[in-house]
Amino acid sequence: NYLRNVPRQGITRATATATDSDYPNFSFDVTHTDSTSYARTGILRTPHGDVETPNFVFCATKAAMKSITPNHLREEGSQICLSNTYHLMLTPGPEIIEKMGGLQKFTSWNGPMLTDSGGYQIFSMGFGSVSNEIKGKRDAGSMGWNQSLISIDENGASFRSYVDGLVYDLTPEKSIEIQRKLGADLIVVLDECTPFNVDKHYTAYSTRRSHRWALRSLEEFKRTASGKQALYGIIQGGVYEDLRIESANFINDHGFFGTAIGGSLGDTRRTMHDIVAFTRRHVRNDRPVHLLGIGGVRDIFHGVRQGIDTFDCVHPSRLGRHGGALVPAAHWAEEPLPEQASTPMTVARERRQEKMRIKEAERRASARQALSKMGIDEPLPSQEQDGALFQSVFLSDMTPADAEQPNSSTSTSDDPSPVADDPSPLADDPSPVADGPSPVADGSTHTKQRPLTVREHIDVTKSRMRMDPRPIDSSCGCYTCRNFSRAYLHHLFKAKETLGGTLVTIHNVHFMNRLMKAIREAIASGKGLNEVEQYFVHPSLLLSDSQSSESTNMGS
Repeated sequence: NYLRNVPRQGITRATATATDSDYPNFSFDVTHTDSTSYARTGILRTPHGDVETPNFVFCATKAAMKSITPNHLREEGSQICLSNTYHLMLTPGPEIIEKMGGLQKFTSWNGPMLTDSGGYQIFSMGFGSVSNEIKGKRDAGSMGWNQSLISIDENGASFRSYVDGLVYDLTPEKSIEIQRKLGADLIVVLDECTPFNVDKHYTAYSTRRSHRWALRSLEEFKRTASGKQALYGIIQGGVYEDLRIESANFINDHGFFGTAIGGSLGDTRRTMHDIVAFTRRHVRNDRPVHLLGIGGVRDIFHGVRQGIDTFDCVHPSRLGRHGGALVPAAHWAEEPLPEQASTPMTVARERRQEKMRIKEAERRASARQALSKMGIDEPLPSQEQDGALFQSVFLSDMTPADAEQPNSSTSTSDDPSPVADDPSPLADDPSPVADGPSPVADGSTHTKQRPLTVREHIDVTKSRMRMDPRPIDSSCGCYTCRNFSRAYLHHLFKAKETLGGTLVTIHNVHFMNRLMKAIREAIASGKGLNEVEQYFVHPSLLLSDSQSSESTNMGS
């Protein structure tokens, strides 16, 4: 309802400014630039330590990263994490965190931290599934979300708490006050994040209201300045280029320490990439640039090439808790498992074959017993001789047209390769992933492959992992890959042991840090990003991006 009756008005040009003296304990220095793109490396200095950029910000939304500890984050090379203003204002409350010494002491994470403003959650309460709508993946209205937003207006947002049902107001000033008490190094202005399918009229009004909120946030930040925090402004504008330019110019013209690119990024990955690239071209280069809520591997490579310095997303940890383990491109060229490493499919197949052998033995024993009663004491022909005799007696007079002939779309025992018209771009891959041996007409076995979906991750809950002794990634040095097999991880998830989610999340954290380090080293060395991207991203995924597809199938 609050989309109705939106006044058609612009924003008055403001004069709020800030100088370096507003951020005395912070700095951002670009150290290297890429000659083939806008990629760059830098050092972001904060009171709690330095952050090498490009870097990934892990999400400890409620002052905790689900399933792993701050020590896990440190051991796997993490440099910065994020918590959420909206959730922490509801529980345990900013006053408690302030009394406990701030987020770093409260969580035992003694490194740089960022808090977002709560605007992201305003959007989710108003429109439903926040991450999917921002990325344009599905209709949030069908997701069954209970909207708790009561109103949103010039003053701020009113909403009903999901914790105790009480009504709360979140204004730009209140957001800054809460973030002051939380004590993160980097904090963000309050904004409203609209979905991609809102019309331009409302997007324009919302964007300009977010600008007015940004000015109020900045004024409150300056009024309570302590030198211990730095403020980011957020660029909005939805999918509209002129609004993106207007918003970028507004943030550029005011005294923010850093710039965050937010808002709806379209309805496909390709559109998202286009909007990020377009927006980044209009952003000041002397400030650190953060991309809000995006963390796919391919999206990171694209963002880095546009000059994005930091990213945040729940993707690696959420994926890990559900058994999704991030893997480099080489995973999809792995040799198949040995035949003795049975899967549930091969175990079932072996049981069927054993039943057939028992049945055949019983049939032959019955035949011998019948012959013995008749006084015939001759050896029975073998199964192979029986088959040859049947063919000579019953098939000898059949014409070639009467007999079943193989065709180009059917695999035979002599040709276990895939069909000729396999549409997969990896149909000729010499090392497909197999499910195990399959029986064929002559009693032998050949390896029959089920198509696998090439992704940025594998799913350790799948049955093919049940007897797999290998680590998630043999090239990975994380705690999980040094100590545990895919089979063990599979068991943990099937047994509903929470340790499974912990171990896969640890791997994903290490993977993301390893990815970002490799990107920084490639930029600094002058080699560019292509080689690193080929290591981490399978070529079929890059091809699918160019075709606006989310994934592609790999055939046997």
